[in-house]
Amino acid sequence: MIITYKPVSDFIGWGEAEPFIQKLIVNNNIKSILEIGAGANPSINPDFITEHNLDYTINDVKTVELLKADNIYNKLAADLSVPNVKAKINIRFDLIFSRMVGEHIADGKSFHNNIYDLLNKGGYSLHCFSTLYTLPFIVNRILPDSITDYFLRKIAPRDEHKHGKFKAHYNWCRGPSKRMIKRMEHIGFSVLEYVGYFGHNYYEKIPPLKLLEKFKSKLLLEIPSPYLTSYAYVFLKK
Repeated sequence: MIITYKPVSDFIGWGEAEPFIQKLIVNNNIKSILEIGAGANPSINPDFITEHNLDYTINDVKTVELLKADNIYNKLAADLSVPNVKAKINIRFDLIFSRMVGEHIADGKSFHNNIYDLLNKGGYSLHCFSTLYTLPFIVNRILPDSITDYFLRKIAPRDEHKHGKFKAHYNWCRGPSKRMIKRMEHIGFSVLEYVGYFGHNYYEKIPPLKLLEKFKSKLLLEIPSPYLTSYAYVFLKK
């Protein structure tokens, strides 16, 4: 098991996700993949899927989101956070992963149990997500959606057609603490790697807070705590 801490600039949940996951797919000879919460924006491009002859399924709770994506992707409209999903889904996968989905899951235990059940033996699970207890995400969890939506539009504008704003719960979304590792192991996973990231970009338009956040993040890299991460990446094996 590898546990490390890094600055937010190294977080693989955003721009670096595609090459990172592509390398993982090739190195582990993965052929069947489920991307949870991909919706209109799958992480892996159609050319790579064709080149490597992948059976690539994208998932979302809303069919309308899946319809925005290319037809090369298999599409699965289902809520994977409800108990016993395996009874309704007959497919099994070599890799199941998600990017910035975990924080929106209300029942983390059922979510990861379902993933375990949907994996082939020896399959992999990978997740990138926001974590508590960094300040912006505490605020996002506590305040009403109408207020957080307003501030999000001000500090992080997005294309509402392609990137909706969804309710955040942060259930089972923490850094690499002993408790989180035990939770994954209790389900049956081996935790291969767990990385916590310090820092965030929500103060970009507020220079004094931006400087303070950078100082805090640098300090936390010297004396890391799994409870003060902003983001995390976990890599699991069945």
